[in-house]
Amino acid sequence: MEFSHTSVLLNETIENLKIKPDGIYVDGTLGGAGHSSHICERLSATGRLIGIDQDEAAIAAAGKRLEPFQNQVTIIRSNYCDMVPRLAEIGVTGVDGILLDLGVSSYQLDNAERGFTYREDVPLDMRMDQRNEQTAKDIVNTYSEMELYRIIRDYGEDRFAKNIAKHIVQARQKKEIETTGELTEIIRASIPAKVRATGGHPAKRTFQAIRIELNRELDVLEDSIDTMIERLAPGGRLSIITFHSLEDRIVKNRFRTNENPCICPPDFPVCVCGRKSRGRVITRKPILPTDQEMEENPRSKSAKLRVFEKS
Repeated sequence: MEFSHTSVLLNETIENLKIKPDGIYVDGTLGGAGHSSHICERLSATGRLIGIDQDEAAIAAAGKRLEPFQNQVTIIRSNYCDMVPRLAEIGVTGVDGILLDLGVSSYQLDNAERGFTYREDVPLDMRMDQRNEQTAKDIVNTYSEMELYRIIRDYGEDRFAKNIAKHIVQARQKKEIETTGELTEIIRASIPAKVRATGGHPAKRTFQAIRIELNRELDVLEDSIDTMIERLAPGGRLSIITFHSLEDRIVKNRFRTNENPCICPPDFPVCVCGRKSRGRVITRKPILPTDQEMEENPRSKSAKLRVFEKS
């Protein structure tokens, strides 16, 4: 299956990176290089793009797409949480812009073998990096009922989380849950028929929750934002596209703290904590897709872009 992914908020992201022709830019979620190819088009012969992705299929697809820019491009297979040491290995200490697009690629969702889908019956997997040993199957079959409830409630924001967790534990006592189809049927049975008839796919939120937990998506994001801002040159920008309210909250709060890190009581006449601002939030409100983009690419509907500029 060919790697395909429609880049979300493409023009808005490129515009807000304020690309300098001779700058150094990092795409921490390279994917099929949709955003990156447009960055490269704006670079001179001395400009540079470093693309990072943990997915082998994405690396292969991006390499092909970026072939015309091969003299300016370096591709690294890694998770963006290891960006700083990976950049140090190639002698890069400061960059002019960093981009993260936190959505799961259309390729990963549509390629049934990857086990992200609830529309086909395939082995439960959901690993973004297939070098990892743990899979979605391990989570479904080994987490306690309370742990399953927590991740489905928090990461899936599903109001039937308690019932879904209970049904999963009951089902696996009879037989190990091995496929996406088996899990989907268990979830379906946990949700009232009236709700199933009117809502979206009943398994969508639980599958999202398991994927986020397995790939540590929120932990990785929370732990990475400050170090990425540190690596920006003055005037450099960090642009992050989120697709989930918890992701967006993390980005909003980390950006706000980096803009105003002071922890002194508000009635103090001067700051004594010594924490200095690292820059400013460019997007007071997130940038959202246009109606046209949402119509052409329904997966863009929940996307939000936030931008921070280093001082």
